[in-house]
Amino acid sequence: MHLHKPDPRYTESPIARRNFRLALKIATMFVGLLWVILIVDNVLGLDLAHYGLRPKRISGLIGLVTAPLLHGGAEHLLSNTLPLIISITAILHLYPRSAMWVMPTIWLGSGLLAWIIGRPSLHFGASGFVYGLLAYVFVSGILRMDMRSVAVSVMVWFLYGSMIWGVLPIRPNMSWELHLSGAILGVALAIAFRRWDVAPVKRYTWEDDDSVPAWFPQEELPGELPEEVQEEERSKIEHEDSSSG
Repeated sequence: MHLHKPDPRYTESPIARRNFRLALKIATMFVGLLWVILIVDNVLGLDLAHYGLRPKRISGLIGLVTAPLLHGGAEHLLSNTLPLIISITAILHLYPRSAMWVMPTIWLGSGLLAWIIGRPSLHFGASGFVYGLLAYVFVSGILRMDMRSVAVSVMVWFLYGSMIWGVLPIRPNMSWELHLSGAILGVALAIAFRRWDVAPVKRYTWEDDDSVPAWFPQEELPGELPEEVQEEERSKIEHEDSSSG
């Protein structure tokens, strides 16, 4: 397995550092919005959870947009806070072009798939979105095989690898349908966009030198006489010419 090293002129440039700060800022602001929604909901007693996703019901389709914004309490949102910040920052920084397609697709698509396969209960929370983003970041790094992306993939697996159990129906009060839907979409999109956002690879001068060293044994072309034989034949011809003159 060969890992490519991204060009430091690309990954360590002022633009790259500025883009990372912007990605982190966007992720933090989005999570802050979720906390504001939760606090306002609790303080005013709005009971916004009723706007979650209701599978197999037309009225429940509003949850495609609203479900990731709603949480059952501070503990629920707290469990999604750090994964959201990490996954959103990673996808916006590492894969900015594909992120513009991947993020809304996972947001709406995970809800739609869960609406089709889900139990007839209320589903809400950003977990499906989180699963989709983490799956995308992890699989994208493995497919691209550059050191930077693979390092982030390893970090994601180390931090959240145990979340894979969340796609199984092992906890009755957990929306494993949203988790599974997000993970499926994340993997599928990582494969579909695998040729997008490929970082320039660092090249060394010797990689562009296609000359053959003198000591390297070269295969003789078919029908071509060895150099020694050619030299001997030329000497014979020169000798015959000088004798006939």
